[in-house]
Amino acid sequence: MILTTTDVIQGLVIESYLGIVTAEVVYGSNALRDFFAGLRDFIGGRTASYEEVFARGHQEALRELEQRARQLGANGVIGIEIDTGTINIDDRGALLLITASGTAVRLQRV
Repeated sequence: MILTTTDVIQGLVIESYLGIVTAEVVYGSNALRDFFAGLRDFIGGRTASYEEVFARGHQEALRELEQRARQLGANGVIGIEIDTGTINIDDRGALLLITASGTAVRLQRV
């Protein structure tokens, strides 16, 4: 399976467009991680624990996107976009949201 942010892949042509595919990954916040992130905000610097969560979330979203594309008979997903955000639950916390979307395609060698 080829996953790409581009809409053209050298050496391959798009035989058919199979539809838009999306994937969502949601993580709950973690009190300990939030505490250390708050310290980082205060003293400055990067927050490695959240960077790891987002990196893992991106990979999980791409795996889910690939799986959904395979269900449509695709061998590629083009034009992939990954977005991140939060869902506020209440004044005590938020959920981390990572979404991926692209177009599932059937590719053929030129």
